[in-house]
Amino acid sequence: MNIVVNRPDNSCDVAIIGAGPYGLATAAHLRAVDVSVRVFGEAMSFWRRNMPIGMKLRSPWIATHIAEPRGRYRLDDYFGEMGLARPELLPVENFIDYGTWFKDRVAPDLDTRTVVRVAPRDGGFRLVLEDGENIFASRVVMATGLLHHEHRPAEFDGLPRSLVSHSCEHTDSAQFRGRRVAVIGRGQSACESAALLHEAGADVEIICRGRLVWNADPGNRSALRNGVRALLGKALIPPSQVGPFPYNWLVEAPAFIHHLPAAARDRLNEHCLHPTAILWLRPRLQDIPRLEGTRIVAARRDGDRIALTLDGGSRCVDHVLLATGYRMSVDKMQILDPQLRSRIVRHGDSPVLSAGFESSVAGLHFIGAAAVSSFGPLLRFIAGAGFAARRVARALGNRSRSSRAGADGHFDLLAQGAPALLDAERKRL
Repeated sequence: MNIVVNRPDNSCDVAIIGAGPYGLATAAHLRAVDVSVRVFGEAMSFWRRNMPIGMKLRSPWIATHIAEPRGRYRLDDYFGEMGLARPELLPVENFIDYGTWFKDRVAPDLDTRTVVRVAPRDGGFRLVLEDGENIFASRVVMATGLLHHEHRPAEFDGLPRSLVSHSCEHTDSAQFRGRRVAVIGRGQSACESAALLHEAGADVEIICRGRLVWNADPGNRSALRNGVRALLGKALIPPSQVGPFPYNWLVEAPAFIHHLPAAARDRLNEHCLHPTAILWLRPRLQDIPRLEGTRIVAARRDGDRIALTLDGGSRCVDHVLLATGYRMSVDKMQILDPQLRSRIVRHGDSPVLSAGFESSVAGLHFIGAAAVSSFGPLLRFIAGAGFAARRVARALGNRSRSSRAGADGHFDLLAQGAPALLDAERKRL
C-alpha cells in the first residue's frame, strides 16, 4: 500500500471504526508501520455500556493483554502504574480502565464521534459522522464488535424490551431487586448474570434447553486427559484456554485454521464456542434453581408480566433475561451502505476474509467476532486481537513481508504454549 502524504484533514489512509481491544490494537500496529490512521468511537464503549457491573473476565491473565507491537502497555504495566494488586479474577471495571489507559498511549487522538454510515467512493470510502462531517479513507477496518448482533430467540419476537431484554442491555443488576427473573441460556453470560441478579436480591431461575457444562471441571475430563495433565501440568494448557482439549491448541493457530475448508472451520467453531460456564461460578449458583433440558414453547405478555409455556409446565415471571449469545451477520451492520453490504461475499452470514482480513470489497476489512468464520474461535476473544492487528499491519504497512512473516509465523503457532517463549516473542515484536 502506498502512503499518501499532504492530504486534507478530512482524509486518511485507514479509518478504524471501533475503539475496543481490537480497534486499539490494530491502531497501535498500523502506526508502528507508519500508516496514517484515524480511530473512531468511544474507548471500550461495549464493555462500559453492555457488560454487567461486577462481572469477572473469563479469559486468563496472559490472554487479556491488549496487543501492542513492542509488547508494551500490558495489564501488568497498568496495575503497576496504578499501584493495584493483581486480582485472582479480573473485574470488568479494571479491564475497562486498562483499555482507556491503553488508548491514551496508542490513540490519544481518538475521535469519539459515532460513524453513522460507510459508503463507497472512488478509490476508497466516505464515512459520515454523527454531526454530518464527511471523512474520506482509502481503507476501512471494521472493529465494531458484538453490538447489535445479540440473538433473540423467535419465541420472544414482538415482546417489549421492558419485559424481555438481552443480557447486553443491562449493566446494573440491582434494578431487578425483588423481581422474579427467568434467565434463558446456559453459557458464561447466563450463569454469571443469574449469579449477579441473585446477589442483587432478585428471585432468579435459569432455564436452558441443554445441561450446564462446566469449563475446567475435573469431573468432565477423560482418564487419559487427567493422566496427561498429571504428567505435563500447566504445559497442557494453552494461554487462551478457548475450547476443550486438544482443540484448544488448534485454536491458537488462526493462520492455519484460515486454510482449512469452510466446513471444517464451522465444526471447529461450533465445538469450541459451545456454551460453557467457568467452574468458579458454580458455588454462586448453588441456591439458584435450574430447569435444564427444558424448551420454551411459547412466550406471551400477561399484563405487566411474561407467561412462559415450557415443554414441561409453565412459568409467569416479571422479566425474562436472554443470555442467548450473539450471531454475527453482515445484514445487521446497518452502518454499511446497502450497496457495500450487497457486495460482500459471505459464508453463512459472516464475511469471507483474506489473510489480511480484507473482504471481497477491496479496502474493507473486518476484525474481531466478524472474523471467526474465517479464522476460528480465537477471534471471538481478546487474545485474538494481536493476531488480527499484526496481519492487518503486515498487509497494509511498509515493512517487508519476509520480516513480518518471520515474526508472525512463529508466534501464530503453538509457541504460545510456554510463557517463556511467549514473553520472548513479545520482546521480538
